[in-house]
Amino acid sequence: MHNTPVQAYGHWLATTANDWPDEARHSAWRELIDQIGVTVPGTAEPAAKIAAQVVSEWGTGPSMAAGQSTRLAAPWAALVNGTAGHALDFDDNFDPSKSHATTVLYPAILALAEQEGASGAACIDAYICGLQIIGKVGQGVNPYHRDRGWHATATLGAVGAAAACARLLRLDEERAAIAISLSTSMAAGFMSQFGTMAKPLHAGLAAKAGIMAASFARAGITASMNTLDGKNAMNHLMVGPDYEHLRDHLTNPDHGHSLTFDTQNIGEPLLITEHAFRVKRFANCGASHRALDGLLMLREEHGFGADDVERVDITLPQVHVNNLMYHDPQDPLQAKFSFEYALGTALLSGNLTLSDFTQEAVMRPAVRALYPRIHLHGVDALEGACPTEVKITLNDGTVYETVRAMPLGSKAAPFSDGQYWTKFENCAAPYMDTQSLNGLKNALNNFTALDDITEMTRYLAKPLKCRET
Repeated sequence: MHNTPVQAYGHWLATTANDWPDEARHSAWRELIDQIGVTVPGTAEPAAKIAAQVVSEWGTGPSMAAGQSTRLAAPWAALVNGTAGHALDFDDNFDPSKSHATTVLYPAILALAEQEGASGAACIDAYICGLQIIGKVGQGVNPYHRDRGWHATATLGAVGAAAACARLLRLDEERAAIAISLSTSMAAGFMSQFGTMAKPLHAGLAAKAGIMAASFARAGITASMNTLDGKNAMNHLMVGPDYEHLRDHLTNPDHGHSLTFDTQNIGEPLLITEHAFRVKRFANCGASHRALDGLLMLREEHGFGADDVERVDITLPQVHVNNLMYHDPQDPLQAKFSFEYALGTALLSGNLTLSDFTQEAVMRPAVRALYPRIHLHGVDALEGACPTEVKITLNDGTVYETVRAMPLGSKAAPFSDGQYWTKFENCAAPYMDTQSLNGLKNALNNFTALDDITEMTRYLAKPLKCRET
């Protein structure tokens, strides 16, 4: 009998068949393209550079650390790659866990796969499994876990990465359950770190935790089976002592957030296809993307510029307002969590690109002068029950309005394969010579057929520097 969620998830990881539908495998492959793409420029960010410098002194090994010619032990490589992948905040969101799942899962999977000699197909399988567990655990503690200030990329990411690594190592159900249990002892991270280097480091720490948890489990460490559900378990400790009250009074939950752990239908629905992802169009906090899409659509449709606008009114869920807490950002990290900066830049230039997140760009007087025109109106409602309303009032009194329930790049408006590759090239091309870029693209194209994933990772295992143009 699988009496606890930990045991049930361990059983599922050990016994479920690797017979995923083509749609699921294709989606997992596309998220790999997206993750590798955003990791390349992420290696140049200070958080990633510092992480790589620190862990380089802890020992070499078989695993690629992006932007480094020296290979590292798998946990340290995962830490570096997870940090680089999240450094730009350009990586995808996954709604069931309310986290950046891919920037934790793939760094853990790839680093461990190089250590173990696992194939590309095995990596795709591990990713689908890890995503399912991070989603199921996320549905058991959200929305309140995330909304009360836990950084789910860090907390739930550790659990998802452990599940993925347990699958990759082909642990039996007891060992897989122990891996999940151990990961809860490494699950940590607060939203108070947003706007600092600690936020991307959270992703790296969670990826590292996944490898460590699964490796300790394989080696014979024991652990409790009661770390997800119970008095001293994740749901009570990382949601709150009012967990049962919240669960019993939850109505119309978003994204399957039921505050219960599903142990009967763990593989159904398959979350990678049921929910898909929010693939980012902009390199900043995704809580701003519905508003950005709406503003840019109105700007393009009606042809107004910043000088024509008297005020911008955004009505949106209060949790989105809470995510973007910097109203007068002073550096690029803070700017990624500023509605005023995102909307002001988009209003001024008609876009929001990687080049907008430099110190010089953030301090532009022309953008900062627009902040007083931007007004946010938070609504105390769940995200799914509260679409974002964008209202533009021009100087002559003309009003333009639109409503956005989901951003571009989500399941409601998914990117094509071509758009994935365009984003990949825009991110990676400035940092790689043509031969290396083409080699990496070819390896990614054939990833599921690779018996040795170093045929892909070798293109990242060297310094990646922005070329002079």
